Amino acid sequence: MLTVAELTGNVRRLLEKEVGAVWVTGEITNLRAQSSGHIYFSLKDSAAQLQCVCFRDAARGTRELLQDGQKVVLHGDVTVYEARGQYQLIVQEVELQGVGALQVALEKLKQKLKAEGLFAVERKRRLRRFPQRIGVVTSPTGAALQDVLHVVQRRHPLLELILAPCRVQGQGAAEEIAAAIRLLNEFNGAAAEHDGRKIDLILVTRGGGSLEDLWAFNEEVVARAIFESQLPVVSAVGHEIDFTIADFVADVRAATPSAAAEIITEAAFASRQLVAETEKYLRTMVEQRLSAARAGWQSLTQRLVRAHPRRRLNEQLQRLDDLQTALARCARQGLRAEAVRGRDLGRRLREAARHGLQNEKLRLTGAEARLRLLSPENVLARGFSITTDAATGRVIRAAQEVGAGQKLKTRLKFGEVRSVVEG
Repeated sequence: MLTVAELTGNVRRLLEKEVGAVWVTGEITNLRAQSSGHIYFSLKDSAAQLQCVCFRDAARGTRELLQDGQKVVLHGDVTVYEARGQYQLIVQEVELQGVGALQVALEKLKQKLKAEGLFAVERKRRLRRFPQRIGVVTSPTGAALQDVLHVVQRRHPLLELILAPCRVQGQGAAEEIAAAIRLLNEFNGAAAEHDGRKIDLILVTRGGGSLEDLWAFNEEVVARAIFESQLPVVSAVGHEIDFTIADFVADVRAATPSAAAEIITEAAFASRQLVAETEKYLRTMVEQRLSAARAGWQSLTQRLVRAHPRRRLNEQLQRLDDLQTALARCARQGLRAEAVRGRDLGRRLREAARHGLQNEKLRLTGAEARLRLLSPENVLARGFSITTDAATGRVIRAAQEVGAGQKLKTRLKFGEVRSVVEG
């Protein structure tokens, strides 16, 4: 026995596992935008309604398409809101009907074909390295064919192209593309029996365009024809950003018609480059070997010339001349050096004597100045006097050295004064 919560939880898990993410189309009704940023609405058609919620962070850039009465295509996850026991779609992407409807159909077909193994990597075949003949399925008046021809002519002009013309856009184009693929397979069988020249691969291609323009390559009939082809198929539809179901089923997908032609001719082009580079390399090697041999011969000739006895004798005589010249030059340089050294010594002696006399004069002048500063006459000239004992001439330096009645003599700058010490 299950509780309501258990049953509801089981239903939610079953829906999420078995249904999961889906594309669904319908008309919006009862839209409510909450202050939280979440948007709640119903998606209806003539027979049913589906509750939807677009959370605040979902479908950025396209949320404004959610309006009452708007016919849209929604992508999201089917789940159950357990609190109400109500299944609903959690919206992740929003598109208007039209292109969106094509996208939904494309996703459904992709899921179907993928489940059948048409996209399986392990069934894809490798292209022949050096194709000699290829079939091309495209419009004879389209730019894609001209792009392919231009690349092939430049990179592998010997490659043979067999055109299976068809329309690549509009009503009935998908059937023509599929028929062209089957026709090339039939032609390959007949050619193999006739002359053994088989078709190596089929290129299915067209230029860029809108989703509607490229829709023929998203048709199931084209996918089946590519899958059933006995020959490897290269798909090059639109531009780099364009992907079609034909690209997923084909053995090799190229971004553009020109890129497809480059892939097909890559080995042949690389081989031509290798041959050209090898020729250049061999020429360079021969030139280098000849240059090395020429240099060796010249070196040997020079060595023979250098080893001749007359050459050695002349070199010794030349060296003797050099030694004699050097000896004479050294003698002259020695004499000049001695003369220069003598003159320099006399000059230095004279300079030393002159400096010595100047230094002695300066010392004598300094001594005289110091003596003048220390002489008694200089002291007396500054207002001082010198007192001596009149009898002995002893200089009196302190009052305790004299007694009453002792005769003194005081010398001044000009003259002297005699005196008697009183008690």
